[in-house]
Amino acid sequence: MTRQISLAHLTAIDLAPPKLIEAAAKAGFDAVGLRLIRVTDATPGYPLMQRPAMMAETKAALRDTGLHVSDIEFVKIEPETEVSALVPFLDAGAELGAREVICAPYDPELPRLAETLGKLSDLTEERGMGVSLEFFPWTVVPDLTNAYRMVRMAGPNVGLLVDSLHFDRSDSTLDQLRELPQYRLRLAHLCDAPVQAAYSTEDLLHTARAERLPPGDGQIDLLGFLSALPDSITIGLEVPMTRCLSQMGVEANLERVMSSFSRLIKEADRRNHS
Repeated sequence: MTRQISLAHLTAIDLAPPKLIEAAAKAGFDAVGLRLIRVTDATPGYPLMQRPAMMAETKAALRDTGLHVSDIEFVKIEPETEVSALVPFLDAGAELGAREVICAPYDPELPRLAETLGKLSDLTEERGMGVSLEFFPWTVVPDLTNAYRMVRMAGPNVGLLVDSLHFDRSDSTLDQLRELPQYRLRLAHLCDAPVQAAYSTEDLLHTARAERLPPGDGQIDLLGFLSALPDSITIGLEVPMTRCLSQMGVEANLERVMSSFSRLIKEADRRNHS
């Protein structure tokens, strides 16, 4: 496989963008995703649109390492979201050369959610970027079927981000994933986790935000997941592991994530050629 491999910021969220880029390059990644908007009270965001000095340092790190920015994140689309207020964020992404803007569905009025997503898509296209909606089992767009319906409502160029964790823990199937138009799939997130018969919302949130596993170290059918994705899609390794990070440190943690992913890809290639 020749897919681009990106380090999602949540994997090492305490690293500011310049340090994240340096760590990603050392671990063998091709790109990074950057969290420019804070998502939870417990995790930071790095608003480079408000920090010119850090923006300059980030661009220097990209030049020095040869990495690029696969995506910026993430926009929680809520009832009160005004896309005009996101222009500085989008301009920062364009300045960084980002390729995709990640959005999350938090507006229960679905027609309005689609309209906001469509307006955001128009603004990203003007800046040479795309926009992708990520679905989460605890939101108003909980699975692949509903997410695909939403992006079709939003517009012809809106993408769909599929995360292996949320895919596995929702009412979604590999057949559904294979049937999606490939142009809607530009970025996917990959991690592993234990598989259970059922999950509480607390279980879903805790694993998603703090305790995932490197690819191949859990029970999710990642080989099936990867085989259902377009060959050209960028894979973002999003593997927050709070306990391991505190014990091992960032460098060892990223090496473990990349090593596990490499073993998984070798197995996928072996199966494809057997």
